Amino acid sequence: MRNRREDRRDGPGPGGPGPAGGGGVQHYQMRQKMLSIGDDFWIENDRGEKVFKVDGKALRVRKTLILEDAKGNELFKIQERMLTIKDSMEIEDAGGNRVAMVKKAMITPLRERWSVDIPGGKDLEVQGNIVDHEYRIGNVAEVSKKWFRIADSYGIEVAPGQNDALIIAVAVIIDTMSHPAR
Repeated sequence: MRNRREDRRDGPGPGGPGPAGGGGVQHYQMRQKMLSIGDDFWIENDRGEKVFKVDGKALRVRKTLILEDAKGNELFKIQERMLTIKDSMEIEDAGGNRVAMVKKAMITPLRERWSVDIPGGKDLEVQGNIVDHEYRIGNVAEVSKKWFRIADSYGIEVAPGQNDALIIAVAVIIDTMSHPAR
């Protein structure tokens, strides 16, 4: 990652839900093939501690996932946006306020591109090899398989001072939308 001071200025805002909220670089572990609507799964930190839970809501008209903290408190609701030109999913806080909209770019010549629109904050561009879990979320996070040796797992490195839960929610959306057959 680049200069940490620069990363703090470029992100969706310091603090917020999530263990980092101003601490050092955080690593989280996601498991491939675990993201499917109707299933629940845990996201662990690099010490193997369960930090976030994704609750997949089944039997809904549109894809819905709830991101909770380890104690079961709802942090974000992730929902598919219906009737849009671009594939997109919205992230709402527990009060129902939109905190981000993640959209897949319409034209992606060599690599996949996504945008994260953050009302009142700095928008983020997501670029890289999404299918292979090797990409960057702006200057605030990197998704890669290099941090974990467990098969079918990949890591998310979040820069200091970021809203870890929001970055995790963005990664969950990208994984869900880029692997729709799951």
